[in-house]
Amino acid sequence: MVQANNGDAVKVHYTGRLLDGSIFDSSEGREPLAFTMGRGMMIPGFEAGILGMKIGDKKSVQIAPEDAYGMEDETKLFPVNKADLPAGMPIEIGLPLNADAGDGRPFQVTIKEIHPEYVVLNANHALAGKDLVFEIELVEINGSQSKSGLVY
Repeated sequence: MVQANNGDAVKVHYTGRLLDGSIFDSSEGREPLAFTMGRGMMIPGFEAGILGMKIGDKKSVQIAPEDAYGMEDETKLFPVNKADLPAGMPIEIGLPLNADAGDGRPFQVTIKEIHPEYVVLNANHALAGKDLVFEIELVEINGSQSKSGLVY
């Protein structure tokens, strides 16, 4: 039976959890995730977990931050005066905001800390510094589907 290798177009169903069991993403109720192995389209630990799987295989993969979204980078934390925030905006830890990179490209930040005169914004990926656990089912390799007859 064919195994998933770099260069293969694959489709997977998955559920991503943090170590506390909370779900941060899932393909449940949606089309499976489709991507080409080895092209850097997915985090390295996710692809490494799929290598060698066969259609219909299911597995659980724990991924360290270094093989996921990296460790939180302190240089991506920056203070902003509250007076510079949009008027009437609620100020809550974890609140996502859109910022401008200075060249017109938007990027997302979240409020990490609240102080009397300023807030600290975090431009790290929301999952940076976290261990991730994925439940993965390989459903297709290069157009070959499982024999269950399910449409993936």
